Amino acid sequence: MTPAARLSAAIEIIETIDADRVPAAQALKAWGTAHRFAGSGDRAAISGLVWDVLRRRASSAWIMGEDTARARLLGMLRLERAMTPEAIATLCDGSRFAPQPLTEAERNALASKTLDGAPAHVAGDYPEWLDPYFAEVFGEDRAAFRLRVHRDPPSARQQRTPRLPPHFPQLLMHLHAHLALKSREQGNKGTRNQAVRHDPKQNG
Repeated sequence: MTPAARLSAAIEIIETIDADRVPAAQALKAWGTAHRFAGSGDRAAISGLVWDVLRRRASSAWIMGEDTARARLLGMLRLERAMTPEAIATLCDGSRFAPQPLTEAERNALASKTLDGAPAHVAGDYPEWLDPYFAEVFGEDRAAFRLRVHRDPPSARQQRTPRLPPHFPQLLMHLHAHLALKSREQGNKGTRNQAVRHDPKQNG
């Protein structure tokens, strides 16, 4: 498959995810089953495109001005893959198996739109309901912190602990009492169960 054909495949899979409300892994597997001509390299590349679009959904839709599978893919190529508008236009030339050519609006968005002025949860690509909690922990840097986690490869995430603000432990203090109580309740329950199992009256 050509790089352009891989983009078209990724758009098709994302549209399936949106329309059928199926998990991404399931949609990718179904597409692979229906397109057995695609080699392992093609499937890996398409999977990477789809997961990157899902990770950058909000920010990609923001810079493109619309929340469609095509728009999010184009925005992701600009934000995540750092592709120039010219490079994206080269892939989207409308040839066989390639996405349709860029519209004037898409060209302008790719060339000029940025995340400046975007809400933190959009720029950081995390759910809006998490924003108050992220703000309390990470402050004004919350979007940038989330993006750094996004961009780290899995191995780096496992090997390197993110730098947390000095007051982070204090923010979690209210959890200690809850966890201690839960642990104590579980311990008491285990003790009661053990007492029932070893009831001397049952042995006599």
